[in-house]
Amino acid sequence: MSEIYYRYWGKARPAQSAEARPYHLLCYHSLDVAAVIWQLLQPERQYSKRLCDRLNVDPAWLQRWFSFCAALHDLGKFSSAFQGLVPDLSEDLVGPDATKAYAERHDTLGFMLWDRQLKQALWQGAWQSQQHWSRLKSGYRAVEPWLKIVTGHHGEPPKESAGPELRNKPLNLFYSDTDCASALGFTEAVCDLFQPDLLPLADEQQVTQLNQVSWQLAGLMVLADWSGSDQAVFTYHSEPMPLAEYWDKVALPGASEAVARMKPEPVSSAPFRSVSELFPFIKCPTPLQQQAESVAIPDAPQLWILEDVTGAGKTEAALTLTSRIMSAGLADGVYIGLPTMATANGMYQRMYQSYRALFTEDSQPSLVLAHGGRELSAAFRDSVQLSLQSADQQYDKQREDISASAYCSSWVADNRKKSLFADVGVGTIDQTLLAVLPARHQSLRLIGLRDKVLLVDEVHAYDDYMQRLLCALLEAHAAQGGSVIMLSATLPQAMRNEYLNAYRRGRELEPHLLESQSQAYPLMTGCVGSVQEYPVASRACVSRTLAVTRIDELSAVEQRIREAINSGQSVCWIRNTVDDAREAYALALQQNWADADKTMLFHSRFAMCDRQWIEENVLQRFGKDSAAAQRNGQLLIATQVIEQSLDLDFDLMISDLAPIDLLIQRAGRLHRHNRDAEGNPAAIESRTEPTFCIYAPEASDQADTQWLLPHWRGTAAVYRHTGQLWLTLKAIEQQNWTITMPEAARDLIESVYSDEAQNNYPEALQDASL
Repeated sequence: MSEIYYRYWGKARPAQSAEARPYHLLCYHSLDVAAVIWQLLQPERQYSKRLCDRLNVDPAWLQRWFSFCAALHDLGKFSSAFQGLVPDLSEDLVGPDATKAYAERHDTLGFMLWDRQLKQALWQGAWQSQQHWSRLKSGYRAVEPWLKIVTGHHGEPPKESAGPELRNKPLNLFYSDTDCASALGFTEAVCDLFQPDLLPLADEQQVTQLNQVSWQLAGLMVLADWSGSDQAVFTYHSEPMPLAEYWDKVALPGASEAVARMKPEPVSSAPFRSVSELFPFIKCPTPLQQQAESVAIPDAPQLWILEDVTGAGKTEAALTLTSRIMSAGLADGVYIGLPTMATANGMYQRMYQSYRALFTEDSQPSLVLAHGGRELSAAFRDSVQLSLQSADQQYDKQREDISASAYCSSWVADNRKKSLFADVGVGTIDQTLLAVLPARHQSLRLIGLRDKVLLVDEVHAYDDYMQRLLCALLEAHAAQGGSVIMLSATLPQAMRNEYLNAYRRGRELEPHLLESQSQAYPLMTGCVGSVQEYPVASRACVSRTLAVTRIDELSAVEQRIREAINSGQSVCWIRNTVDDAREAYALALQQNWADADKTMLFHSRFAMCDRQWIEENVLQRFGKDSAAAQRNGQLLIATQVIEQSLDLDFDLMISDLAPIDLLIQRAGRLHRHNRDAEGNPAAIESRTEPTFCIYAPEASDQADTQWLLPHWRGTAAVYRHTGQLWLTLKAIEQQNWTITMPEAARDLIESVYSDEAQNNYPEALQDASL
């Protein structure tokens, strides 16, 4: 082959044997990646059709055009600066050029070459012959974003060619004349191979439409580059062969295999029949679960917000809605986002046993745990090992065992950025929030979510910053046709309306007015074209009035704990900071509040391996199945890590002062499950009524800027809206120092978070709150 572009490597590695090919030609790697795009955008694929609807183009055109663009993704590797990174691979390749410095990454170099030279050459050459060339008055502008998408295949856009970082850097700083000629020759050859039609680009609206789906295309490009670089599929080719022959005989078959590796097993959603079939342990569904089972599921992307007390079965109700949405063909899976790793671990254990009910019996869905400490989970490691075993020839013999266990495709598990591609994901919410942050590979996470129901638990648990990010995620997910389910026991109405309107913006719907929201509680809210609200009854066994006591002396806290421990109760004191928790733990050991082997400390600052062990130990001592022998006389001093989702049950709860919604969550860990007088699981609750104690100063009308100092300095640092803390105590006081659920839930929450309430705390606390 005489074409000079055959003299550039695209992938290289040290030779492992005399027979090994040490490099893969750049032109072939480029076609490998283009072929993956070709397979991902097959016109009959539902995702391809949805993209084309947004772009107002034909699916066959998008497949051909974007595959052509993808073949140009590594133009920057034609630079002698890049080629010099691995010199002396072969005499057949261009030699190193000491005058060229690799001072910019090849993705930026590729767009720089396109912008400064190749686009003009194409418009004056290969593309000028197209009959509609004259209509492309904005041709440069129309093609530019497509080339930014493909050259930005490393997870972030390339630098602007005319921007301040590159403006004074000439092209010949990185490219020789031979490099530029080679890149142009390859680009023209790719044009000849794909024969791209430029006519749809003549539509002036196309640039605007492309902006709306550019992140999804960028995610596909990252995915294609990763898959097109898989040496297990695309073995290195260093001998030249015609591009068309390589495309037909090597790239396309390899891409078919690469795409199949992303989802190696067939997966189909199971038809929904009933809550009890999804969860056999549910003999009598709660009112919320019954509503989820019977409410109409529209044939369109949708948002559901479920508000009910702790213990009302919100998770099962949400998964019931998920199953129905999947059965309607509106989603292929679900990602469950939680506030912390501890809550994600707890949810993973619950889903481990039940997630397969969402799919048909012959399906092999992947369940992934998505957070930084997942490798410490033996259950998750085992699920990946099953995937590796299923790839060998013994798979048929092992299928029965695999079908009875959680399973995670090794392709999904090998990189946490791929976690959102699993059929069912359980993890921390930050894994999804990275999809709307300026982080590398954010677009990959966004497309991982595209066909999923996004299920967000404990949505009240986030501060203003996290709420803003979550609203951005809702808007983005809605824009790509995704459905969302949100759960909370204590959601302020203003926050609920923010979430509704974020989703509605993504669906290009008119805002929903806060004034039109129902005051009912419990409540199911649905949003498609309009907002529908469904008041539901509360489960009788979780309805209760809990007595509340305020304690403002550390000695009184000690006395309460000692009395409870001596009577064989299980006790928890929630501190608002790690330092306060450690100090209380040291004091408890020093003064022997409980036996040393029955006193535990749990916070987020432990080493990950220790934290995992502590979390499991806490669940054994205070979890749903714990018996009297495990519970009696146990003392746990913890931070907010136990506040959300962990299924724990205490006899006495002491909590540092926190906003009302968090106090209600903490109080929900008191007598969470029925037990006999000794503390063993039972059908009927027989323990004496618990009391919820709040360690806090008095909410005096004369409170000044020193109100929380010095004893509650940590509380003031964590919950900086001091006025809301003051309002929390006043709200409970107005309820005669009780928390009555569900009847008083809405009043308690709105007494702290409504706009009207923000004018009701002492003026001296205004500055601290702001």
